Amino acid sequence: MGVKGFVEGGIASIVAGCSTHPMDLIKVRMQLQGETQVPKPDQALRPAMASAARGAASSIHVPVPPTPPPRVGLVTVGVKLIQQEGVAALFSGVSATMLRQCLYSTTRMGLYDILKKKWTDPETGNMPLQRKIGAGLIAGAIGATVGNPADVAMVRMQADGRLPAAERRNYKSVVDAITRMAKQEGVTSLWRGSSMTVNRAMLVTASQLASYDQFKETILEKELMRDGLGTHITASFAAGFVAAVASNPVDVIKTRVMNMKVEPGAAPPYKGALDCAVQTVRSEGPMALYKGFIPTISRQGPFTVVLFVTLEQVRKLLKDF
Repeated sequence: MGVKGFVEGGIASIVAGCSTHPMDLIKVRMQLQGETQVPKPDQALRPAMASAARGAASSIHVPVPPTPPPRVGLVTVGVKLIQQEGVAALFSGVSATMLRQCLYSTTRMGLYDILKKKWTDPETGNMPLQRKIGAGLIAGAIGATVGNPADVAMVRMQADGRLPAAERRNYKSVVDAITRMAKQEGVTSLWRGSSMTVNRAMLVTASQLASYDQFKETILEKELMRDGLGTHITASFAAGFVAAVASNPVDVIKTRVMNMKVEPGAAPPYKGALDCAVQTVRSEGPMALYKGFIPTISRQGPFTVVLFVTLEQVRKLLKDF
């Protein structure tokens, strides 16, 4: 029974991931908009030197940071992407998406199914909401740890087209991406941003899977709808919205940390997830943490609908196995 849950979840996740990949790519591009490097604290003038600096201001050239380009919306980013890179660019990194779904989503869906069966009350057949959330947190954390290398590769492959031609990594496939990262930046680079990946996965899994089950149970208990396609779509879209709201800030930071380019011998642009969050808020404002929210909900909604509708159908097909 345990293996069956992994298989069902894996099939549904791959179908959902591939069908919504273009929207996920646009989301990543939007989250990287306006990314700038804030001067480090030790680069700023000390107060004792400030007065002297004023007198010598005419002879000292103080570089002015470039003004970030204006932020553009979902449609503009998509159209610009197609114009500059072609329609095929919408599926850049789809091999990494498939590997990520095989590792991350299969693990979290299978573990959640096992915990759900263990923690469900045998008398009522229901599982309390707090237990659903707990199962989602545990399953999400383990799944994210397993799938982080594919996640890093996916983000880089999706973001590569926005770089100047001379700076692009030009990964041929997810295998090439993971191999080159391990050789050029060390094996630990495959788990770069893993703390944010785990946090995001815990939030997404707990909010997405737990809320889907809760919404579905409520609809059936209140007899608002019968157990069928309409109930599955309604519950899954509501779960997708909850997951998008909960995970977007963590997703922005995760994307930036994973995508940062570390030159040999140079300090990395971000010291870690917290430093990235501070720099992002300081230079772009708090709402920068919700960059890409429209494509996130536009992707999370359909992804969750396809995921759970497919899952329900796969369960029907495999119920006799």
